[in-house]
Amino acid sequence: MYTKSSVSSQAGATLIELIVSIVVLSVAGISIMMVITQTTLRSANPLIRSQAIAISQAYMEEVLAQPLIDPAGGDTGAAEAGETRSSYDDVTDYNGLNDVSGAKDQTGALITGLEGYNVAVAVSSTTLNGSPARRILVTVTYDGDPDFTLPVAAYRLN
Repeated sequence: MYTKSSVSSQAGATLIELIVSIVVLSVAGISIMMVITQTTLRSANPLIRSQAIAISQAYMEEVLAQPLIDPAGGDTGAAEAGETRSSYDDVTDYNGLNDVSGAKDQTGALITGLEGYNVAVAVSSTTLNGSPARRILVTVTYDGDPDFTLPVAAYRLN
């Protein structure tokens, strides 16, 4: 026969303790998942920014490679009648260039993979130290993030 002293005492978790521990673990799991979700959403931003920088640099290099003044004369402050981007022959021809359906190459062909980027170019006349110059502003935006804007400015002197 067993006596009270020979039976080992048993201790266990009550139902309330189990429910409390499940709630605590659930809250911790949800918090961790929220942090992972936010990190994942933000991880694409550096890629978007680096692609936008590359696009703006390509457009800027194209504009800066042109002469400051129209070699044929008759500069209108924008593209002359009949000119297309592939035939632009001076910096001010790019004024008002607006590629809103994606980044394009110099021939006007859409660049694969960059359809979500929009590029606008503005050229204005100015003087630097008494010399005529043009201020070129290339602005790149991204359809996937309405708050994203990357403006890049440069000056072209003769």
